[in-house]
This record gives sequence, C-alpha cells and structure tokens, in this order.
Amino acid sequence: MFDTIIQNYLSKLYLPNIAWNDIIEIIILAFVIYKIMAWIKNTKAWSLLRGIVLIVVFLFVAYILQLRTILWISQHVLGAAIIALVILFQPELRQALERLGNRRLFSGVKSGSGGYERFSKKTANEIVDAVCDMSKAKTGALIVIEQNIKLDDYIKTGINVEAIVTSQLLLNIFEKNTPLHDGAVIVRGDRVMAATCYLPLSSNENLSKELGTRHRAALGLSEENDSLVIIVSEESGNIAITSNGQLERNLDRSTLMTRLEFIRTHSRGLNPIAYRNTKVTVKDTDE
Repeated sequence: MFDTIIQNYLSKLYLPNIAWNDIIEIIILAFVIYKIMAWIKNTKAWSLLRGIVLIVVFLFVAYILQLRTILWISQHVLGAAIIALVILFQPELRQALERLGNRRLFSGVKSGSGGYERFSKKTANEIVDAVCDMSKAKTGALIVIEQNIKLDDYIKTGINVEAIVTSQLLLNIFEKNTPLHDGAVIVRGDRVMAATCYLPLSSNENLSKELGTRHRAALGLSEENDSLVIIVSEESGNIAITSNGQLERNLDRSTLMTRLEFIRTHSRGLNPIAYRNTKVTVKDTDE
C-alpha cells in the first residue's frame, strides 16, 4: 500500500526537464538578485525595503480575509507608488547605473614592465612624501586621485592649477591660511588639475560622529565614482583613504604607498581597500 501511494504521488508530481540554458538563467538571476540586495543594504533603501515587506504581508493578510476595499485601494495606488519610489531613490539608482556603465568587463589587469600605469612612480612618491609631512605637522589635506571616471565636473568647481605633482606644491597648497588650502586637490595622472574643489558630502547616516567634513566629503565622492581620496586629519594628523564608499584609517607610509602602487598598476579602477591583502611589489626605480 505504501509503494502504491508513493507511485500515485510521483505520477501526479510534475517534474520539469531542466536544460543547460535553464541552469544559466538560474545562475544569472541569483547573481542579479544578490547584487541588488547588496546594493540596497548599503543605501538608505534598506529601511524602506523593510517597510515594503510589511506592506506586502499586510496585503497578503487582506487578501486572505477578503478585505475588498483595502485590496481595491492598493490596486489603484500601486502604479503611483512605483513612480514615487523611482523619484525618491533617483540618486541611488543613478549611482548604481553609473557604476554598472563604468565597469570594464573585458579589460585585463596589467602591471610590471610594459604594463598599464595610471601615474608614474615619482608621482606616487611625491604624494606620499607630502602626505607624511602634512601628517607630522597636523596640516589638514584632501587629495583626490582620479581613476577611470573623469572628474571634470568637480575640477570646474575649483581653481585651475595644471602643474606637475610635487611634494612642495602639495605642501604649499594645503599650508594653513593660504588661499588654496580649503577644499580638495584633484590629481589626474602626473598633474594637479585643480585646487579648492568642492566635493559632495556622504549621506550615509551610519558614519561615526567623530568623522569631520573632510572624511565625509571623501566618502561622498568615492560613493559616486571610482576615485581614491587621501585624507589628512587636521586634529590628529592621521592618514586615511576612501575608495568605493569604504574608509581605511590610521595608515602609515608603507601602507599608503602600497595602496597607491595598487591603483597605479591596475587598469580597471579596482578598490585598493577591498584588495588590501593583495601583494604589490613596490620598486625603488622608475620603470
């Protein structure tokens, strides 16, 4: 009798034939859903998502109890609610699409002799020298290093410089009570493009209250594009960097040089904080 019941159940059970293209679709959908959930969790949409889940549960209960008036209202409000969500989260959606559009899916990573270099080793040394000197003197600084995404809109907010990067130039720019010390310096390749540039402040509500305007501006810019931003605290002299919305604090000279060397020799604008355990060979001579 037991075998008969099992056979009758299996005969009525519909088991679809899974082909190789179905498996590919499942993998793609799982990856897309995971990325969407990870993006939502890192934005203010996370709290909204929990509210949406509660509304869905409430509507499900209303459907079970056949609360027709509530169901009728929800059907007519749904379209307007979707449009309202798109308008409300326009900055987050724009940021996500910009990051997707700036990904280089087929670009390789080259380093070493004959490979890709975003800026020269001399420029990296000059930046590190200036940052360490400003750290010792507790001189506040904000240095933006452009990667793949161009920062022309932010360069226009500052004063045009277009000079070769040297430690003396950076020290003079950020010297206290000088005309150019307030704001950020933007570095493109081996040149300082502009000084006193304005950066967007981060809207992340979970940031520590001890972070000042420089750190919030650095995080705000790195949340919008792939640039790396170096911060020197005026209060403590601590060195920090931000990349891809992440903050790494209390860097020493060696660690800072390693982070710069990472983005110098990688063509894809990777996040050096995420790849902090990657070994990077720092050579003493220019290639």
